[in-house]
Amino acid sequence: MQPRHFTSLLDLSSAELRHLIHRAIQLKNHRDPDFQPLKGKVLAMVFEKSSTRTRISFEAGMTQFGGSAIFLSPRDTQLGRGEPLEDSAKVISSMVDCIMLRTNEHDTVTTFAKHSRVPVINGLTDLLHPCQLLADMQTYFEHRGDIAGKTVAWIGDGNNMCHSYINAARQFDFKLHIASPADYGPVQSIVEAAADKVAFFNSPVLAAQHADLVVTDVWASMGQESEQKKREYAFRDFQVSQEVMQAAHPEALFMHCLPAHRGEEVAAAVIDGPQSVVFDEAENRLHAQKALLEFLIRR
Repeated sequence: MQPRHFTSLLDLSSAELRHLIHRAIQLKNHRDPDFQPLKGKVLAMVFEKSSTRTRISFEAGMTQFGGSAIFLSPRDTQLGRGEPLEDSAKVISSMVDCIMLRTNEHDTVTTFAKHSRVPVINGLTDLLHPCQLLADMQTYFEHRGDIAGKTVAWIGDGNNMCHSYINAARQFDFKLHIASPADYGPVQSIVEAAADKVAFFNSPVLAAQHADLVVTDVWASMGQESEQKKREYAFRDFQVSQEVMQAAHPEALFMHCLPAHRGEEVAAAVIDGPQSVVFDEAENRLHAQKALLEFLIRR
């Protein structure tokens, strides 16, 4: 049987994604240390980019489910020494039950998936961050119920998180308002595939009008540190401030995948305020990914 992969939210159906969200909530609310569905199973975690939440959540999740996880950095494997990705995928997948990659190029993950005999999970690429969206959707469902028919405002860079929110708008049936500086918008092909689910605005306040969820990310992601000053200038009017949150629905939530830079992409009063659910969101990486691992490995 061919393995199922999770390189993008589009790899699963809308019904399957909702099943994962509800399963994640169930796992979170009814923790049973004797429930070990992945006992004896091994997850290989391949990291080209550093991580806090991704590594801890996947490793803890496998441990809680009775399995184990192997951490592999570029120094630990032949991936950093020129071995073809196809060969690495074939070899690694012959020894483990699932592979998670947190890497730069999205093609690395899709190539692994093409040549792997076990499920491959995208832990983050420069193009997409689907695991974070599982956690974000779980958090919204927990606090406000189903997100279908709601409005989400994305404020900031048209980056991997923005792309994943565009895909989420398609899969979870919500409207996405995007406010990004000129020249920092999302990839056009991803936008076009979402059709009427996405709308663009010139300012954060306009994008946030009547939004049920407001989301942002850092102005300069990993690998863009040399652009920090340039981006600070370009994004100076794209902070999620109290004014932005006041434009949103009174019951709107604020999310950020972390780490956050208070005073840059988000005001301290917002991220530390009553509408912020960023720490629930961070914890839910664990529960959403446990649901994902169970779904992919136990098929």
